[in-house]
Amino acid sequence: MAKLTKNRKKAIEKIGAEKVYSLDEAAKLVKEITSTKFDASVDLDIRLGVDPRKANQMVRGVTTLPHGTGKVVRVLAMVTPDKADEATAAGADYVGLDDYMEKIKGGWTDVDIIITMPACMGKVGQLGKILGPRGLMPNPKSGTVTMEVGKAIEDVKKGKIDFKVDKYGIIHASIGKVSFSPEKIRDNAKELIQTILKLKPSSAKGTYMRSVYMSSTMSAGLEIDTKSVE
Repeated sequence: MAKLTKNRKKAIEKIGAEKVYSLDEAAKLVKEITSTKFDASVDLDIRLGVDPRKANQMVRGVTTLPHGTGKVVRVLAMVTPDKADEATAAGADYVGLDDYMEKIKGGWTDVDIIITMPACMGKVGQLGKILGPRGLMPNPKSGTVTMEVGKAIEDVKKGKIDFKVDKYGIIHASIGKVSFSPEKIRDNAKELIQTILKLKPSSAKGTYMRSVYMSSTMSAGLEIDTKSVE
């Protein structure tokens, strides 16, 4: 166990079981209560008042975090040869089609995101059983099946994330790193929350944003007052 420093003890004492924080307070406190040797991710868990089993209440979308995610995103562009140079110039880590089809069939999935184009989806779709469970399957709704391959790669490298509600009505997303300033953590969190608010399904009844929790990879969750973000 890591030894608790005086500052960390004080920070942990600040967390009341029933306490609810403003977004600004949580962005500062999540840094104080995290003590890891690595740069931990800062995550949001947002519980929505929707029933994801109903198609008209599925909440999913994309947003670009103003300060990026802090992660190095490894991109595979599965494109036709005429788009290969565009993908490479935009910063794709791996570019190809048939050769990567074979690698993935052999079990290789050492990437964070796959971007492809409509003409290649017939082939890429054959990898659904491998890519689907790993969350790597390209999808037009998340902007990963597009003719604008270069732009899609640049957006992802800059901090574009896609999110969707899980079967329990919760959206989980990483919005930065503990090394970020509180202001950057707050700005990124606000951007994601505002995007989710705009996506409220008209069929969703009652309270839409039921709870918001911020945590780091190794910290307790801090409940954020939803009124401070809406």
